[in-house]
Amino acid sequence: MLDIILRAGSFIAIIVLGYLLKRIGVFKQEDFGVLSKIAIRITLPCAIIVSFSGKVIDPSLLSLPLISIACGAVYVTAGYLFHRNKTREQQAFGMLNLAGYNIGNFTIPFAQSFLGPMAVIAISIFDIGNAMVCLGGAFSLACMVKDGSRFSLTRVIRALMRSVPFVVYLIVLTMCMLHIPTPRLVLSVAEIGSSANAFAAMLMIGVGFKLEAKREQLMTIARIVAIRYTAATVFALIFYFVLPFALEIRQALVILAFAPVGAAVPGFTGEMGGDVGLSSAINSICMVISITLIVSLLLVML
Repeated sequence: MLDIILRAGSFIAIIVLGYLLKRIGVFKQEDFGVLSKIAIRITLPCAIIVSFSGKVIDPSLLSLPLISIACGAVYVTAGYLFHRNKTREQQAFGMLNLAGYNIGNFTIPFAQSFLGPMAVIAISIFDIGNAMVCLGGAFSLACMVKDGSRFSLTRVIRALMRSVPFVVYLIVLTMCMLHIPTPRLVLSVAEIGSSANAFAAMLMIGVGFKLEAKREQLMTIARIVAIRYTAATVFALIFYFVLPFALEIRQALVILAFAPVGAAVPGFTGEMGGDVGLSSAINSICMVISITLIVSLLLVML
């Protein structure tokens, strides 16, 4: 238990360090984009390569992307229904800001540090479906509600093909299924990047932490957060007690259920013409809640 507390405390300390470095001017808010690119396009793909290397994938895990898409559909539907008496802009905002999970730079570092490689593999496979929700699916549906535009599958596919982690997922998953070994040089470089993934991701979260919301916006934040974590509790119970996977994988899915909203959501909110400040506030609040809940769950489960 002490080891879990120390490692979790280290994660929180790195987040606080990133936030303090921003406050004293070492980092600026715009540096978040640079750190995000390092974490998502370099260290995360390295962690994925290392986790999948030499592993045999249980075919049953290939159901995880479908489960992920189903969870995303529940959140998008809830966002629409719980804002059905609001304006179309508020409906679209609710749909977009409830959907998806921050897996690459939040959940995987926790799994990597506390649970082990099979947990990372399960979460990574789950993230294939999550990417379809976060990187285009929820955005297209929200836009359709807001201004009557049609759902664009082409837009979703283009967004996915520009996602480095998604492409790496597909490559390493295919290699595992075909029993193709990872080249030694690639694995050697990836191991260096993988060891930096947790630090880069937590530092990025600290630099990106932003909490600005007007008093009248607090009700919207409270509603979305309440829906998010009520659904997360239901999903976690199903993942742990119903799904027929090994204990380590079910533990990983429980942690994943309480992951915060996807990191790309504020950006998509801005592209949709929504309230970016409110979206960033929701994202930051979810970070704090998720860290607290995940650390508590790790203390109970491990």
